[in-house]
Amino acid sequence: MRIMVYNIAYGTGSPKSYYDHINTAPRYMRTSHTHLDEIMKFIGEANPDVLGLVEVDTGSYRTKFVNQVEKIATYLNHHHQSSVKYKHNFLAKTLPIFRNQANAVLTKEKLPLGKFHFFARGVKRLIIEVNIGGLRFFLVHLALKKDVRKVQLADLAKLAKGRAPVIIAGDFNTFSGAHEVEDFQDELGLINPNTDGLPTFPSWKPKKQLDFILCSKYLKIKNFEIPKVKFSDHLPLILDFKI
Repeated sequence: MRIMVYNIAYGTGSPKSYYDHINTAPRYMRTSHTHLDEIMKFIGEANPDVLGLVEVDTGSYRTKFVNQVEKIATYLNHHHQSSVKYKHNFLAKTLPIFRNQANAVLTKEKLPLGKFHFFARGVKRLIIEVNIGGLRFFLVHLALKKDVRKVQLADLAKLAKGRAPVIIAGDFNTFSGAHEVEDFQDELGLINPNTDGLPTFPSWKPKKQLDFILCSKYLKIKNFEIPKVKFSDHLPLILDFKI
């Protein structure tokens, strides 16, 4: 089985530097479909069985009201499940553009409807849980603040405990370093197939390992890679494995 996890930055493309990142900030308000087309072509060629998308727009002014989840799923001929990242009573869910900022799981096979959990703390609170033939796949986008991330990881450990085999993946925003997830890994018995600690952000000059695919020791890892593509400010992760 092949899993890909990719923070696509709402299809806004990849800057060439931090200066360019600031200089091209208007792309977050209105972006070209070209970036998404490049992302879809890349994903299609990689041919994942399961695709975890972080930072995907479900149809705001920014994308001219195009639902990126549906567009990617149609292109790949995948089934999809998605939800906005903000808890139902949170102010951000009522704001333009923000209310369409989501995460999604796309799969070749049609699966039972997943579960959408929400962290008690943080702005981005969504946890998507999907049952893939007995394997529990969790997709997350953790908080920017370190103390909130720590609380979220503790809550996520409680949620995932006893559900092995599991894969927990997404953008963990571990700006302090991968050591932030070590206790979390130990508690759940997870391994990080990124054994060389390769960075995933920013794509134009990767320095930080922010994105992870953490998996149970029950899984047999066949291959792990981080393609050096610049369609987003994050690099994608690909994992091939057997149960």
